[in-house]
Amino acid sequence: MTTNAADPRDRLIFALDVPDATDARRVVEQLGDSVTFYKLGLELMAAGGYFELVDWLLGKNKRVFADLKLFDVPATVSRAIALLATRGVTFATVHGNQGIMEAAAAAKGDLKILAVTVLTSLDRGDLDDLGFKCDVEALVLSRARRALEAGCDGVVASGLELPAMRRAIDGRLLVVTPGIRPVENRPADDQKRVVTVEQAFGDGADYIVVGRPIRDAKDPRAAAAAIQQTIGGLFSR
Repeated sequence: MTTNAADPRDRLIFALDVPDATDARRVVEQLGDSVTFYKLGLELMAAGGYFELVDWLLGKNKRVFADLKLFDVPATVSRAIALLATRGVTFATVHGNQGIMEAAAAAKGDLKILAVTVLTSLDRGDLDDLGFKCDVEALVLSRARRALEAGCDGVVASGLELPAMRRAIDGRLLVVTPGIRPVENRPADDQKRVVTVEQAFGDGADYIVVGRPIRDAKDPRAAAAAIQQTIGGLFSR
């Protein structure tokens, strides 16, 4: 289990992957106090009203993870991160090489920078297509080490690589784990490297990101509350 002292209710991050800000507000109101932390990604950024939505969430005492996976020349990433740091968000993601991660870390202020390791939608065959000759775990560990050296606060990584990461990498590194499936993965699901809530936290995740298992549930609020109950039980031991 992680030694990070976060509030257990903040350890569940809901992926607010909806078409626009109007839908996002509706979902947040529906979930109520069952979710305290929201991930806002590229779909909402492209839809418009992204930072108005951020401000609205912060006004409701929610925390925000700006999952934009910034990847550009280091100077541009640095300026973008410096601006994001003024917006009150908790986490932001960057992609790319050492120079990009170092630039983001140098400009972050109180914002916590998470480096993307390997997307949970990728498997060994996908890495072959991208030209990576190492296996998934080796690539994740390499990216995590480089993120720590660059001054990043943490990484986004699949739960499948968590045990090896916690053995090999300094415990100061925050780990946010997507691809959480409380129930059996559906055939049409594009997440290939998935784990359960219990497995993720048992292996050392600090936070988990959950989207479809809550959003597509018959009762999303009840689904989120059930995950919160599981997390509460894990961290009360």
